[in-house]
Amino acid sequence: MDPSFIVFVMVAEKQNFTRAAEALHMTQPAVSQYIQTLERTVGARLLERSNKYVRLTKAGEIVYHHTQEMIRLNTQMQYLVDELMNKAQGSLSIGASYTYGEYVLPHMIGKMRMKYPLIQPSITIGNTQEIERLVLRNQLDVGIIEWEFQHDHLYIESFADDEMYIVAPQNHRLAGKPQLDLSELQEDIWILREEGSGTREAAEKMFARFQFSPSHVMDFGSTQIIKESIEAGLGISLLSQWAIQKELALGTLKILEIRNLPVIRKFSFLTPSAVFETKATSVFLEILREYSVKE
Repeated sequence: MDPSFIVFVMVAEKQNFTRAAEALHMTQPAVSQYIQTLERTVGARLLERSNKYVRLTKAGEIVYHHTQEMIRLNTQMQYLVDELMNKAQGSLSIGASYTYGEYVLPHMIGKMRMKYPLIQPSITIGNTQEIERLVLRNQLDVGIIEWEFQHDHLYIESFADDEMYIVAPQNHRLAGKPQLDLSELQEDIWILREEGSGTREAAEKMFARFQFSPSHVMDFGSTQIIKESIEAGLGISLLSQWAIQKELALGTLKILEIRNLPVIRKFSFLTPSAVFETKATSVFLEILREYSVKE
C-alpha cells in the first residue's frame, strides 16, 4: 500500500506533523513530503495547517474515510493469505452494546484466547446504534447488539435469548410480593438507558405492550450507574439478567414479580456482508454460538 496514505492518516489522527513523525519513526520533513506528494496525486489540498493545529479539509475528510477502509482491506487481505496456513491469528475488532459487552463478552474473549492465543482482540463498547454504524463503515469485524433487524449491507444472525426483569432496591415497598401488575409501578421513578440503546428499546416495547406510561423517567447512559442508583433507592428499571447477577447474589437488588414478565429479547451479531470473513472472525463466531447454547 502507498505509504503516503498511511502517513496521511497518522497526521490526521495526531493533528500534528511532529507527533505523527514521532509515531512513524520518521523525520518531520519526510512526513511533509509524503503529504505534499499525496495532495498532488489527489489534486486537492487535504490539510489545513497553522502553527496551532492541523485539520482536515472537506477533501481531506473524504480521503481520510476511504483511506481507513483501504488500510482495513489491505490488512484483511494479508490475514486471508496468512490463513492459508490454517492458523487463526491477527487482530479481531469486536464491538458490543453495553449489556453484552460489559457482562458477557469478557468471558467469551477469555475462552477464545485460551484456544487461539495468536488472535489479538480489540473491543469497542457503545449503544446498539453506534455498533451498527461502525460495522456498516467496516470499522468492526463483528458487532453484537441487543435487537433484531434487517439490513441490505449486513449479515445479521440472532444467537441468544436474553431475559429482562424489573429490578428495585432491596427495601422497595413491593419487593417479595407475588403477581404484581405493571400499573402498580406508575408513580415510581423509572431509570432508563439513553435513546438508541437496545435496553431502552426493550423498555419502550414493554410499556407499549402493557399500555403503560410511567409518570417519572430519568435517562442514564450507563447500566452500572443505573444499578448503583437503584441500590441507592432512586428508582427502578428494566435490566438484563446478565447485568444483575452479582447484585441479586448480594441481595442489593430485588426482582419485582410482574405478571407476564420477563421480557425476552434477542442478542444478534452483525458482520459486513460484502467483506471476506477472516479465520479469526470465523472461530470467534463459532465460540459465540457454542457459548450461547451451553449457557
